[in-house]
This record gives sequence, structure tokens and C-alpha cells, in this order.
Amino acid sequence: MPTVTLVMDNLNTHTLGALYEAFPPAEARRLAARLEIHYTPKHGSWLNVAENELSALTTQCLARRIGTMQELRRQVAAWEGQRNQATVRVNWRFTIDRARERLRRVYPQIHN
Repeated sequence: MPTVTLVMDNLNTHTLGALYEAFPPAEARRLAARLEIHYTPKHGSWLNVAENELSALTTQCLARRIGTMQELRRQVAAWEGQRNQATVRVNWRFTIDRARERLRRVYPQIHN
């Protein structure tokens, strides 16, 4: 049986226990056995970048019926090649100064 790898943030509902709330115990156990869960850092804004890229993949490439796994792989590889060739970048608007302002309670202050 194939394993499903999940990358999730640390939201309190993102636990295997949530499966037991949603499914009967035997089904929850079966699903849990297939999952490999990786949690992102609590302050990991890179997850937003990954979510944006997956959203672009979904709308630009996968928003139609693709009949076979071979064709899916070919289409995704072509889309990925175009994205890489275009060197699509992320326009970070959250500056270091803004981060220091928003997260001042998290990080120690440095005095000059």
C-alpha cells in the first residue's frame, strides 16, 4: 500500500487524532498507517511559497482531465520546465524591518 507524505503546519487540528474524530476507528487506523507526516516550523513562511506554487500548478496545469498517469507526469514535467525556464520568483513583501516589528516578542532585542 503506497504511503502518502503530508507537509502540514502546526495547526492544532492537524493530528492523527482528527482522523478518529472523522472516521470509524478501523478506517482511521487504516488511513493513519498510510500517512507520513512532516510538520513545518512554526514560523516557516516558506510554506506559503509552496502553497502558491501548488495553486499555480493546479490552475495552470491540472484544471482539466488528464487520462493516464504517464500523461500526468508528462504534463507536470512540461509545466515545471516552463516555470523553471521563466525563473518565476516570489515577491517578498514582508521585509526584515516589518518582521522585526511583528515578531519583536519572539526574538531578543539587540541594543546598539
